[in-house]
Amino acid sequence: MSESTYTVTGMTCSHCADAITQEISGIAGVQKVDVNVDTGRVTVLSDGELSNADVSAALAEAGDYELVTA
Repeated sequence: MSESTYTVTGMTCSHCADAITQEISGIAGVQKVDVNVDTGRVTVLSDGELSNADVSAALAEAGDYELVTA
């Protein structure tokens, strides 16, 4: 199992958290998604490493959310 934490911009409410959870959960291998709107953090438990491209695509599908990369 792999745990990854992402910083996401554009989240403001529980609807945002629900939409993001639903879309990221659709990525192959994802077991659990925890969204914290207050901190802008999304923690994902998955079978293996996820690509930033897959996470970014899921965020775009969920709405106007953006993955912050270092």
